[in-house]
Amino acid sequence: MTPQARTQIVSLHPASDAEVLRALRLACTTDTAGNTGDAEWDALDPLSLQLAACCEDGQLIASVRLTPDRRIDKLGVLPNWRRRGLADQLVAAAVDNARQRGWPSLQARVNANAEAVFARLGFLPDTASEFHTERDAGNPLGNPLHRRLDGPMAVDDLSAAVAATTALLCATRRQVLIYTRTLDPPLFDSAAVLDALRRFATDRHDKRLRVLVQDTAGASANSSAMLRLAQRLPSVFRFRAVSDPVDTSHASAYVVGDDAYYFRPIGHRFDGGETWLSGAARSRQLEREFAQIWERSALWSEPRALGI
Repeated sequence: MTPQARTQIVSLHPASDAEVLRALRLACTTDTAGNTGDAEWDALDPLSLQLAACCEDGQLIASVRLTPDRRIDKLGVLPNWRRRGLADQLVAAAVDNARQRGWPSLQARVNANAEAVFARLGFLPDTASEFHTERDAGNPLGNPLHRRLDGPMAVDDLSAAVAATTALLCATRRQVLIYTRTLDPPLFDSAAVLDALRRFATDRHDKRLRVLVQDTAGASANSSAMLRLAQRLPSVFRFRAVSDPVDTSHASAYVVGDDAYYFRPIGHRFDGGETWLSGAARSRQLEREFAQIWERSALWSEPRALGI
């Protein structure tokens, strides 16, 4: 079976499929320098939901566990099947199952490689976790993350802002609206956000990406990677300069994508913000506000002068 084959997500029985699952977990850790902790069977396994990715021929190629204490862990993908979106599919399936159970939140503890997967699916750094101090001490078990399923999540620093924006962009298909002071290079020029912007802009479906810039002089002074990306994708990106005095006094900044939003009350800071991937009411409110300001704003000539 080739890695191009179609796969499906299946649920494994923790008793009858135990040996198969153990073997799969061990095979997923063959290239991790002897670290086989995720392959170990423990007391939570019989009580947990075990999900796996399965080929058309029945071969199991990846797995993840959803525990009764509302955690996602033991995520693993066979080496030859990595970088094909399987980890994202498994984590998304676990999140959907938790939502169906009515759980208000989920936690995870992951290494740096898996952290990117969880960020794309709405998990933020969990600075309030009991494991946070252990993470700071370099605990090898990984970084604590969390996702709220029943309401908005607080975003209080740049790392959380990057994760929140990445998740929003990955969850959006129709349109992205960005209201920014100076294009926020620490946020929009981060590797994760740029990659998510690129994926959205190049996907094969109808979409649009509009950017309102408050301080165009400051934005022009920044060597913005987002502007360079827009130069290569002029049919998707549109920029306007906020010009009405009423609008230029707005202190906030935000990103809106379909039903999702990320809002900062003070646009030049990353504390005090909030995000929700299912916040349709707030998203529509911000979308209406954006549309009104967009109509009052002028075409920003600077990107065109740069050939954008």
